[in-house]
Amino acid sequence: MTDGHPQWYYCIKHHRVEGEVGCQAKDRLGPYDTREEAENALQKVKERNAAWDHGDD
Repeated sequence: MTDGHPQWYYCIKHHRVEGEVGCQAKDRLGPYDTREEAENALQKVKERNAAWDHGDD
């Protein structure tokens, strides 16, 4: 927990959102401030990879 607010993670092994207690760090994306951000983690990764591939900042 940071500043009294829960953090959320997306588990790439189980394809689900987890709280602070969950799978190993190597299997998770995050932390995210909200559950909704964690739910959209794979989309954010896809967008960032596309930007990187195209040389966008």
